[in-house]
Parts: sequence; structure tokens; C-alpha cells
Amino acid sequence: MQGYLCASGGNTVRVRLRDDKAYLTIKGPTNGLSRFEWEKEIPADDARALMALCHGGLIDKTRYLVPFGGHTFEVDEFYGDNEGLTVAEVELASEDEAFERPEWLGEEVSDDPRYRNSHLLTAPYKSWK
Repeated sequence: MQGYLCASGGNTVRVRLRDDKAYLTIKGPTNGLSRFEWEKEIPADDARALMALCHGGLIDKTRYLVPFGGHTFEVDEFYGDNEGLTVAEVELASEDEAFERPEWLGEEVSDDPRYRNSHLLTAPYKSWK
């Protein structure tokens, strides 16, 4: 589960629970395909308390870590209002780093803000035409 304490001007402050761990993450605006990101592990009880302050509800998803071609793809399967959406992301050392594309990887959506988790709270996948 994850929620957003702030999502404004391309900046986000996110709280996330993953298994028995929790994280507070601050992201800056997107610059091309890059984005500043700072993350700190926090106690799970603190994360649960912060989730009560999140705007627009919570995102419910399962994240799978899929190694392929020397990289690890983070594949998110969404539930609730975003049921039916699956998104894959790979972290690269630079925007121009070459990587092997698995055959199951779909279209490139990095430039489409609809796929950002913070956007899925206000315009969930089920509402897309």
C-alpha cells in the first residue's frame, strides 16, 4: 500500500508499506526520464499513522521484482480502482543506458503522466476511456 502526503508541482511525498517494511519517499519533478528521489526506511507503525493523512486514498498493488538482462524490472499489478493495470519500470544508471527489453514488456509510457501512481489516485485506470 502507498499514499501521498503531498503531490504538487511535480513534487511528491509518499509513504509506502511493503511487507513488514515502510518507507518515506520524496520525489522531485521529472526532468526528461530522470527524477530526484530520496527515500528513508521508517517504522511500519509510523507509516500506518501517516497513511491516515494521505490525500485521495491509497494505491493498492503487488510489486514483483523480475530480473532480466542484467537489470531488475519492478512490475506493479494494481487492484481496486486501478484493477487491470500492470506497469513495469526499470532503474537505469543514466537515461541513455542500453538495456535488453523482455518480450513481455509493452509500450513505453514514461512520458505519460496518467501512469504515475500519484495520478492514479485522482484519475484511476477504471475511469480511462
